[in-house]
Amino acid sequence: MIIDRAIQHHCIHVGQSIREAVEQIDRTAAQFVLCVGEDGTLAGVLTDGDVRRWLLRSEVADTREPVARIINAAPVFARTSDEPESIRGLLSERIRFLPLVDERNHLVAIARGASAADGMRIEDTVIGPKAPAFVIAEVGINHNGSVERARELIGHARDAGVNAVKFQMRDLDSLYRNVSASSTTDEDLAVQYTLNLLRQFELTVDEMTMLFDCAREAGLIPLCTPWDLHSLGVLEDYGIPAYKVASADLTNHQLLKAVARTFRPMIVSTGMSNDREIEESVDVLKRAGAIYALLHCNSTYPAPYRDINLKFMNQLSRIGDCQIGYSGHERGYHVAVAAVALGARIVEKHITTDRALEGPDHKVSLLPREFTEMVQQIRTLEEALGQGERRVLNQGETMNRANLAKSLVVNRSVQAGDIFSEDMIEIRSPGRGVQPNRLNDLIGRTVQRAIAPGGYIYESDLEGEQIVARPHTFSRPWGVPVRWHDFKAILEKSNPGFLEFHLSVQDMEEDFESFLDAEYECGFVVHSPDTFHGDHLLDLSNPDPAYRDRSIEELQRVIDVTRRLRTHFKQPTDPLIVASLGGFTTDAPLTGRAISDRYEILAASLSRLDCDGVEIIGQTLPPFPWYFGGQLFLSLFVHAEDTAAFCAAQKLRLCLDVCHSKLTCNHFGRSFYEFVETTGPHTAHLHIADARGVDGEGLQIGEGDMDFHALADQLARVCPDASFIPEIWQGHRNDGEGFWLALQRLEPTGI
Repeated sequence: MIIDRAIQHHCIHVGQSIREAVEQIDRTAAQFVLCVGEDGTLAGVLTDGDVRRWLLRSEVADTREPVARIINAAPVFARTSDEPESIRGLLSERIRFLPLVDERNHLVAIARGASAADGMRIEDTVIGPKAPAFVIAEVGINHNGSVERARELIGHARDAGVNAVKFQMRDLDSLYRNVSASSTTDEDLAVQYTLNLLRQFELTVDEMTMLFDCAREAGLIPLCTPWDLHSLGVLEDYGIPAYKVASADLTNHQLLKAVARTFRPMIVSTGMSNDREIEESVDVLKRAGAIYALLHCNSTYPAPYRDINLKFMNQLSRIGDCQIGYSGHERGYHVAVAAVALGARIVEKHITTDRALEGPDHKVSLLPREFTEMVQQIRTLEEALGQGERRVLNQGETMNRANLAKSLVVNRSVQAGDIFSEDMIEIRSPGRGVQPNRLNDLIGRTVQRAIAPGGYIYESDLEGEQIVARPHTFSRPWGVPVRWHDFKAILEKSNPGFLEFHLSVQDMEEDFESFLDAEYECGFVVHSPDTFHGDHLLDLSNPDPAYRDRSIEELQRVIDVTRRLRTHFKQPTDPLIVASLGGFTTDAPLTGRAISDRYEILAASLSRLDCDGVEIIGQTLPPFPWYFGGQLFLSLFVHAEDTAAFCAAQKLRLCLDVCHSKLTCNHFGRSFYEFVETTGPHTAHLHIADARGVDGEGLQIGEGDMDFHALADQLARVCPDASFIPEIWQGHRNDGEGFWLALQRLEPTGI
């Protein structure tokens, strides 16, 4: 059993509607809400079962009615003054949760059964197996008695990206048997040293509560370690959201029980104790109905690496049946990062501005820069750990598979109606077709289409369903991505209003006019190459003048090719050139002023281009682009606000790549609707593909997170005249089947 004081997510006022109660139940996935009156007293309980029974009884169910009409106004409950064993006895298979009220019937907590898999919550932050590690910056007494130093450490903790900042509170009169200087002469030297520091560095209660408020203002959760019952009472009066129990008090069952009776989450360190003592204390916590986590800890300062024994966390998890974490006193932060890899859901490390300051904790503390690095390493590690449920190819692997792997190809001309046999199939690179392991699935199947010698076998040849081109009708101009060698076949199969030539550096060096034997009725767009010879990635914002000059030169070559291309198409306006204009970095994204500086460089670079007869449009970009089979970082044309501001200032129009921008919004937790609202008025052209997560790029329509019906309605309003192409990754394979399928799926959406 645990007793949880974080009840705000489960409460609803009796005057709210049934609909609001149902929405609350759905949000929490807890299958119940607790109803309270104006004065916070328990008015009743509503479960999802109660709602279903009400619906069955009602001929006309009006969810606007007050929830008070259908609640169970006489639920089973317990009082906070009841003994834990008594509360536990009321829980059963039928009663899985129990409201707890105080002597005035105010709702103060919930008792329920729980296991380690459930996790724990401190205010709005979940600590559990599927949540990011909860990082605590331990100030302790590293303020050395200075409120200003403590405030400075809170600021550094905030900048490092931690979840919480922790202090310690002691009432020396009740904590030590004697605190007068003359009475400690019979104590050990270490005790005398410690007590002298505590006297010297002690803050007043008012100063401590002011620091808790300061932490809240910084967006951090304030935590505190009460070293005695008097301090616990002070912290309870303040309303500290959760308690840390020091290793020194693990065997102090009196304090453990007292903290448990506050019904607030407890984080308990286990340093200086053996297995049996930990088991005894866990039994105390469970009997008290505590909601708790255990921290593995070695209480030496600094702790020798050979004594840390991180693998004991596995045993600690078994003993505690709870969330586990790590409180580290060793030098550096790599052990704390390793602890997260081994399952720690909480990490606590001391923070200081100077390891040479007086006090034992400073020399095992992290400096602000180091604390920031630790948090970054933990978050990077958590990304790398994943969920471990199944092996999924990321976009980079899919790209490399297409480039490096092998495919099944035919070694002779085959016609529709032939039968695939093993002697007509060979294994060749690259991996654009189906993988060699599908050979046995292919043998004996009927050939569905004519395939030339060396032609790939595709998934559709195995499934038997061929996606074919047909004419389409859209409310805005639409086109298809093409290359020199396939655009004529595209025009024969469908009715695009324009073609978008996706150029490679090799395409630019070909005698492309040999492919153009007529004046074509449609218009055209050009997509500039992103990469050029020597692994040069186009970047007109690069601070290196030589690199930037090369990028300007390469984009000017694209402009020259576009001008020559215009003579072969009925393009009524200046043709668009879509380009990823820059902002790439290899190790981390740019921030703040660095982004502004790059935009200024880009503006100067664009002014050097001869754009007569063409229009350069910048492409919105994802935060994690795929190039050269790996992932980089992007910072320009990523965020809606600075993208729109740059376009307005430079009179530059956009190619809104909805896939790229959806990935951006997913990563930063921003509204995709607001992104389109902000950038849509600057948009001349659209790239349409589905997206998933933060780097699932170029997915087929309907295979990602995008709501294309809602997007179509918004685009019709903010950029009704913008043209579009379906930019499905590898959509050109098998005569463009990916593009044709995308167009078929987009047509009903109204895009």
